[in-house]
Amino acid sequence: MKVSLFRAGAALAAVTLLLGVTAGSCAGPGSEPGGPAGRTNVVFVLTDDLSANLVQYMPNVQSLSKDGTTFSQYTVTDSLCCPSRSSILTGRFPHNTGVFTNGGDDGGFHVFQREQERDTFATTLQQRGYRTAMMGKYLNGYQPQEHGVRPGWTEWDVAGGGYNEYNYNLNENGVVKHYGKGPGDYLTTVIEGKAKAFVSSAAAAGEPFLLEVATFTPHGPYVPAPQDEQAFPGLKAPRGPSFDRVPTDAPAWLAGREPLTAEQIAAIDTAYRKRVQSVQSVDRMIGNLRQTLESAGVADRTVVVFSSDNGFHLGEHRLAAGKQTAFDHDVHVPLVVAGPGVRKGVAVGATVQNIDLRPTFEELGGVLPGPAVDGRSLVPLLRGGGAAGWRKTGLIEHHGPGNALDDPDRQTPASGNPPTYTALRGPDFTYVEYEGGAREYYDRTSDPDELVNTAAKLPAERAAQLHEALDKMRECKGDEACGGR
Repeated sequence: MKVSLFRAGAALAAVTLLLGVTAGSCAGPGSEPGGPAGRTNVVFVLTDDLSANLVQYMPNVQSLSKDGTTFSQYTVTDSLCCPSRSSILTGRFPHNTGVFTNGGDDGGFHVFQREQERDTFATTLQQRGYRTAMMGKYLNGYQPQEHGVRPGWTEWDVAGGGYNEYNYNLNENGVVKHYGKGPGDYLTTVIEGKAKAFVSSAAAAGEPFLLEVATFTPHGPYVPAPQDEQAFPGLKAPRGPSFDRVPTDAPAWLAGREPLTAEQIAAIDTAYRKRVQSVQSVDRMIGNLRQTLESAGVADRTVVVFSSDNGFHLGEHRLAAGKQTAFDHDVHVPLVVAGPGVRKGVAVGATVQNIDLRPTFEELGGVLPGPAVDGRSLVPLLRGGGAAGWRKTGLIEHHGPGNALDDPDRQTPASGNPPTYTALRGPDFTYVEYEGGAREYYDRTSDPDELVNTAAKLPAERAAQLHEALDKMRECKGDEACGGR
């Protein structure tokens, strides 16, 4: 029987990884254990739209979890590609990056590149002497032929619209190369090869390195590698308690939906099977990268991190394939870390978000984050110690609906296209405020599948407290103001 390590709302898992550096230090060469000059290498595998219910079909990720630490309460700042990836790179909430969507005046690469990409974990670690590499997907709107190598990256192998896995252009350190339809052109396979070569080269040179491998998989159209096209015959999407059910007192964008039709359910099952097939290439890549680290002699000073930019829903809450909501199936995603100093087989439930990855990577490299970073390094937590004043709630920010015709994440009402909202997510509740005044509150202790909206029944004092906390969070700047201390 397959058992998911990351079922949303389950009490599985969490926090983290320790990696031979002193918390808060900006120490010089040789002062910490880990990598060359005392600096730990980082291999970060970031997937696209990978929901927690896919991990049960990824044995190498499960092995990574057994060898390291899993976060049970890890969430993204928005269940949408560009806002989430911008938060990961900068350590800042969307209200501080200005990236709320995948394009237009409030999102995408064109907004991010104005100022944000000048100050990321790539720029700071490169300045610290790290060899840095970005491979696969960057941000929506990046065009290989037009935009070249971006600030902070020593090695750059990035595609534009690589969702079909074939027939794409890859900017390889400033030179654009076209890949076609052959089995060897499958994008995840191509970037795996480049990632292994990068690790071997950096290790041979004795240089500390950070590698981000950002796959387009398993984003739609869910294209599997050739050897996986017939895998998992007959597999169907999970039928959990929220499948084909609308919450009580649902907001207007969600309420009043008719039950899913047999045709819609069949499409959901097909999509889930193809998603499971497509993540097999990512899973193999993780296993192969770990073997490359061993062969290169740097596994004992390299931290491996696995995650996703957002989750995904397939039938939950009566929604067809999509994301962008504040429900756990969209915002609560896997985060697994293994490597030197990381506790093995540990699950911790601190409230951590994607804004915490940048300061974590930087501390591993002996860099103190700047004052404009909203996140906080996970290193003290990952070593097993406490972190005084750690935040109790996370913030989610979303602008919608997004209807740009060229947006690969454009959703129809059937898939769920919520209006602009902000939300607080604690370890046992989710609270949402929508533009226009609608509210949601789910007590995930008694209602882990988020099916009973009790916002209208909250005591006045509690409702005022939540509103005040949300107001404060959506204007915060810096880790102290944003709840990190």
